[in-house]
Amino acid sequence: MTRIIGITSDLHETRHRVSVAYANAVLKGGGTPIILPPLIGEELKYISICDGFVFSGGDDPNMERWGVSTHPSATVVRKQRQEFELSLLEKLQPLPEVPVLGVCLGMQWMGLIAGGILDQDLSSPIAENHADTEHAIEGTIGSGLVHSHHHQAMTTSGNLMVAARAEDGVIEAIQDESRNWYVGVQWHPERTTDEVLGQGLFDQLVAAARSGVTT
Repeated sequence: MTRIIGITSDLHETRHRVSVAYANAVLKGGGTPIILPPLIGEELKYISICDGFVFSGGDDPNMERWGVSTHPSATVVRKQRQEFELSLLEKLQPLPEVPVLGVCLGMQWMGLIAGGILDQDLSSPIAENHADTEHAIEGTIGSGLVHSHHHQAMTTSGNLMVAARAEDGVIEAIQDESRNWYVGVQWHPERTTDEVLGQGLFDQLVAAARSGVTT
C-alpha cells in the first residue's frame, strides 16, 4: 500500500510553492506526495492524512522566538510559514512512529525545537564551502558529496544526535534514533546525486512510513 508523504511549501506573494524535485523524489521512493499549504490550524488534519512528512528548505528563521535577535543578514521566512511549520513539528513530537525528513530550513527547525543553537551567519571561508555548491560530508548517516545552499547552520544539536559533519566541521545532519525515522539534513537531497545521501533519504522515509503504525 502506498504511503502519503506531506511536503511543506513556501509562501511567495499570492502563491504556495515548493520545488518539484521533492515530489519527484517521494514518488520515486514509492510514496504519494502531497503539498501542504502553511495553513495555521490545519496541522492535526494533515497529520491524520499523512504517513510521513518532508519539511522543505526555505529562508531563515525569525530567532526572536528563542530569545535571540535575528541577524541583519537574514532573509526571514514568512511569519505564517514559521508558525505553521513549528506547530506541525511540535505536534509530531509525541508521535515517534511518524517519519520526518527536515531539509535545510527543515533541519534547523528540528534542531531549534530540540534546544540546539543556530549560527545565523557562517564566517568566511566556511561560508563559501556551503554557498550553492557540492562538498563532502561524513557521519553515521553516510559519506559522500552533497549539494548545499545555506549561510546558517546549527552549532549544537540540542537533544538530537549529530549524524554527519562537513570537512570544515559544520553540522550537516541530525537525527533521533529513538524514533521510527527522524532525520534532518542541512544539504538538499533532492539536488544531491549521491544515491545514499540524495534519493536514498526519500527511499528511507517512505520505507519508514510503511513500517510505522500510522494512518
